[in-house]
Amino acid sequence: MLSASIATLAGLILLLWSADRFVEGAASVARHWGMSALLIGMLVVGFGTSAPEMLVSATAALEGSPAIALGNAYGSNITNIALILGLTALLSPIAVDSGVLRKEIPILFAVTAIAAWQLADGEISRADAVVLMLLFAALVGWSLWAARRHREDRLAVEIRNELGVRQMPYRRAWMWLLIGLVGLVVSARMLVWGAVEIAQMFGVSDLVIGLTVIAVGTSLPELASSLIAARKGEHDIAFGNVVGSNLFNTLAVVGIAGAIEPMAVAPEVLTRDLPVMAALTVSLFVLGYGFRGAGRINRLEGSLLLFAWLGYTGYLLSSVAGS
Repeated sequence: MLSASIATLAGLILLLWSADRFVEGAASVARHWGMSALLIGMLVVGFGTSAPEMLVSATAALEGSPAIALGNAYGSNITNIALILGLTALLSPIAVDSGVLRKEIPILFAVTAIAAWQLADGEISRADAVVLMLLFAALVGWSLWAARRHREDRLAVEIRNELGVRQMPYRRAWMWLLIGLVGLVVSARMLVWGAVEIAQMFGVSDLVIGLTVIAVGTSLPELASSLIAARKGEHDIAFGNVVGSNLFNTLAVVGIAGAIEPMAVAPEVLTRDLPVMAALTVSLFVLGYGFRGAGRINRLEGSLLLFAWLGYTGYLLSSVAGS
């Protein structure tokens, strides 16, 4: 029990540290290669901040624990909306860009509906996984095309300023990129092994472990970036981080894990977790629309999101205790 707990905690800490090192190294290498700030922001940084979910889910699928992979992806989506946006709004009300409501939110609705349709037969097959990854590739391509139409894209400006301050020598950038990548792989295996051991000791399902401990742990990069963005007054970036991460989780994380190992879907995913994820996704539009003016998620609405996460997590833990 002690070794599993240490492995889980150490794996989580190493995972977060490695993700940060990987992003810094990869962004600097890309800059040395002449890649534009826009591409670095959308591809290198975007993929890097979602690397914990991707590596943990892929590792779980490889090691025969696909329920952890699915729980991690959907649990991270629930955590991103309810916990991360809730805490961020409590710190500072979140102004919502109307463009996100018109474009990205409808896409997230559609992706969530596709996920529900795929889960209806009780399995994520390899064919389902390929469809998800193709949709993700199409979404990335469309996003890059749309962003290039705006000469001074805000994300590109932010990344350019950040790289100007944190640019490192070429060899050091490669060193951190490789160290970060190795750290991600090692820490993902430690975290999955420890979580599975703890789940077996307490009789907790892999799904619940994925939905709670692992989902919260792998969502910490999004929490940190959203809180920092809110403190800087960059509320639309905080909101966009969550929407982008949820798209990545639903399409790429589930797609990669399903391609590695087809996943049987527990009935409670359809009756409990998917409805919660879908309801919170709808709440993004309802809370952000702004029926009487500019859209924003205020502190009261943030507290409601936070209570929703606490209630959902409490229900999961109580169902485990009662079983």
